[in-house]
Amino acid sequence: MADVVILEAVRTPIGKRNGSLAKVESPDLLGDLLIGMFARTDLDPALVEQVIVGCVNQVGQQSGNIARNAWLGAGLPLTTGASTTHAQCGSSQQATTLAHALLRSELLEVAVAAGVESMSQVPMQASAVPEYGTGRNDRYKSWYEVTTQFEGAERIAERWGLDRSELDEFALASQERAATAISEGRFTEQVVPVTVPAGSESGHNDTRIFDRDECPRPSTLEGLASLKPTMAERTPALHTAGTSSQIADGASALLLSTSQRAQQLGIRPIARIVDTVLVGSDPVLMLTGPIPATEKLLRRNGLGIDDIDHFEVNEAFASVVLAWRASTGADIRRVNVNGGAIALGHPLGATGAMLITKTVHELARTGGRYGLITMCCGGGLGTGTIVERI
Repeated sequence: MADVVILEAVRTPIGKRNGSLAKVESPDLLGDLLIGMFARTDLDPALVEQVIVGCVNQVGQQSGNIARNAWLGAGLPLTTGASTTHAQCGSSQQATTLAHALLRSELLEVAVAAGVESMSQVPMQASAVPEYGTGRNDRYKSWYEVTTQFEGAERIAERWGLDRSELDEFALASQERAATAISEGRFTEQVVPVTVPAGSESGHNDTRIFDRDECPRPSTLEGLASLKPTMAERTPALHTAGTSSQIADGASALLLSTSQRAQQLGIRPIARIVDTVLVGSDPVLMLTGPIPATEKLLRRNGLGIDDIDHFEVNEAFASVVLAWRASTGADIRRVNVNGGAIALGHPLGATGAMLITKTVHELARTGGRYGLITMCCGGGLGTGTIVERI
């Protein structure tokens, strides 16, 4: 089987809810990112055989196979196949897993794995139409209690004995790390600037360049402690808007190939995908998937937790990462060193490939060898990927 390598890894800057990306339609946002990605390489886009895109709320502008619509809307070759996948928050990491499998089995030689979500324009649960029924129906309920991700986060905090101060301290660290990363320009190489409307104060057709993540906000422990719990009706209720991922807009993309094809093309890869998984976990706790995903990846590849130089564990909620850390014994100093979704935002379908992008660039910056990326997903799933710097 072929080795699968990453030739390029890019993302848009992350826009806050109703922020700079709020009026950029999802197909255009992803299309502009793809154009920017190819501008950074010598690869002819016609060599890409398939593009696989993760997107959660596939309705409206994000419906009708957004992978194909974004690709064609960007003026890219019509001969490239395209498909859109949905694995809840891990959608673009699962898109990477699918592309990896196609390349490793040598059904393809060059592929793109990507993700996109405009949560400002297509809000969470937009694709849930009650008159058409619900997936978690009476038959589902005969097997499992129906819970929300918010409830899952609270139960995880209880199960692992986490208190409000620990969650707040973790959230503050995320904000501080993100602020440092942005001020030091650590994201510059991975971010493709996007042209966006200039704003109401300018002329109707005026535009500006958006090139900097805008979700991070100055925080203090006192300020975080003053926030009301999200689930005010629950006792205890520990999570707040300050210890939860931010609603956001963004897109991400990975240019992948087999190592042999990269050598033929004369393109030096930036990383190798060692292994990648999607696992199931308790659908009631819902958000513990990163724990078995991490365990499976390490076991299958003969690695220990201390062999990993950099971790990206999606900060859906503070309790998710802290429970993962307690279960795996990972060094928290290697986890989300440039901040996570609490500070930077979580544009659902785009986040998985964003975290992989962040990881390969951080390994290049620090000289680390292995990075592990993992996410919890609605419905009780966990995604996981190990990459190795080349």
